[in-house]
This record gives sequence, C-alpha cells and structure tokens, in this order.
Amino acid sequence: MERSSLFKGPPIGLGTWQMGERASAAASEVSAILHALERGIRLIDTAEMYADGESERRVGEALAAWGKAKRDELTVVTKVLPHNASREGTVRACEDSLKRLGIDYVDVYLLHWQGSHAFEQTLEGFVALRERGLIRHWDLLPAMQEQQMPLMAYTPLGSGTLARDKRLAALASALGITAAQLALAWVIRSAHVVAIPKSSQTARIDENLAACDVVLGDEVLRQIDVLFPPPSRKVSLAMV
Repeated sequence: MERSSLFKGPPIGLGTWQMGERASAAASEVSAILHALERGIRLIDTAEMYADGESERRVGEALAAWGKAKRDELTVVTKVLPHNASREGTVRACEDSLKRLGIDYVDVYLLHWQGSHAFEQTLEGFVALRERGLIRHWDLLPAMQEQQMPLMAYTPLGSGTLARDKRLAALASALGITAAQLALAWVIRSAHVVAIPKSSQTARIDENLAACDVVLGDEVLRQIDVLFPPPSRKVSLAMV
C-alpha cells in the first residue's frame, strides 16, 4: 500500500515528549534529534506543552544544525494547548511555536486535546494560519478516513511499558527482535499509520527504526491480540 505524502520518509518518526526538561541534557537531546535525521527519520513531533516550549527549542536547534536547505524533506508536527485554542489564541500559540522552532511553517498543527474552547474557534484559527502559510495541514479523523490519510500513533510503546513487557519479549525473542520492535511493527503494520516513539538515545533510535523492516504474520498478530485483547468499548486516551 502506498503511504500518504503527508508524512515523508519511514513510518517511524521521533517523539520529543520530556525533552527539554533538564538543561544538562540539552546537548545530548539535540544530538539525538540530529542522529534521527541523519538515519533517515523525517517526522519530528513536539508540542508547546512539552517542557513549556523547551522541547520545541531543542528541535529548533537540531533543525538549524541540520540545515534549512533540507527543511522541505521533513514533517514537523506541533500542537496547541486546549486553554490557548481560541481563534486568536491558536494563532498566537502557533506563532510562538514557530519562533521556538526557528522555522517558517509547521507541516501539521494539532489541538493537543479537547478543552473548553469551541472547536469552531480552534478551526477558525487553523484556517487563518493556513491562509497565511504558517501551517500546511490540520487533521480531523473523519476527513482522514475519507481521504485515506495516515494516523500518527503517539506513545506507541506505552511510555515504555510494552518494551518491558515479559510476554511481548518472549514472543519477540522467537522472531529475533526486541519487544519494542515488535510493538512498533504492530503499530505500523498498516500503510496508514506512522509511529512517533520518543528517545534521546541514539542506539534506541536505531532499534526503533529497524522495526520498519519487520513483517508480522497472521499467527503473530493473533498471539498479540490474545496478549492484548482489543477494547470492547470506547476508552479515553491518555494526554501526553
């Protein structure tokens, strides 16, 4: 299946949640983002909420070091906080994010989660931003499904719990891969899903990226469903 051109590169991106929280980690985090770009990752996900904008600044430093001439190769995703998501607040928040990122536009701009502002206000802000060329895309699930646009899976490793799961590790071991790689391969098995595991360790970034080459058979998928049964009802997602 052909992947959407909205997300460039492999179906594994880089999440940056919790980056920017410690000044002492700044150099290593910027290096990790650069390593991901050099290895071929082309989607970077961040948000104004992450470390009060410091995560965006880390991404901005890495992008500046990588080279502005290659900006069009990337999909940069950031998000507006719900309490900022009025029409005017959405516009201001995006302008501030762009300053921290040091770029002229965001490829995908998202509402981080639903808040008290009416969706109409947020969408009016998105439209205004797109008209000014400050954002390229904003997504709504029904429209995505109709147009076969990809979904972006956040915390695809369950904030690390899946990577440590002994049952998943046993199943992965039989395939010669790690539990994290198995979990990521499951998430991206459709051509319409891209995953954004966060890591500031270069070895882990390489490990995650290798999941792109893992093909899961029907029996493995059945065993995963046994270990982690699909929900029988709607379940609220965690906000990170």
